[in-house]
Amino acid sequence: MIFQLTVPAAVPGVEEIRVLEWHLELGSAIATGELIVELETHKAIIEVRAGQAGFLRAILAQGGDWRAIGLPLALVSSDADEQLPIDLSAASAMLVDFEVT
Repeated sequence: MIFQLTVPAAVPGVEEIRVLEWHLELGSAIATGELIVELETHKAIIEVRAGQAGFLRAILAQGGDWRAIGLPLALVSSDADEQLPIDLSAASAMLVDFEVT
């Protein structure tokens, strides 16, 4: 199954978040609880961790890019060889945990 890693609504009142740093390479296996990406607002850093295992298949926002809450950051699959969809709306939301510092 293909999942979208989307920008979480981590900080009330914040509508856009900047991608700070990816902690995994394309194709990497992702373990539950593993740090995937750091995001930042003007006042906080958000560590996004996997809420489920999978494989990082596509990065849709690079370091420095700003993204609105809810927009996709990456695609993750449960199988390393699963074909990626052309239409992103076919992908379910990935479970994530995040910590705001």
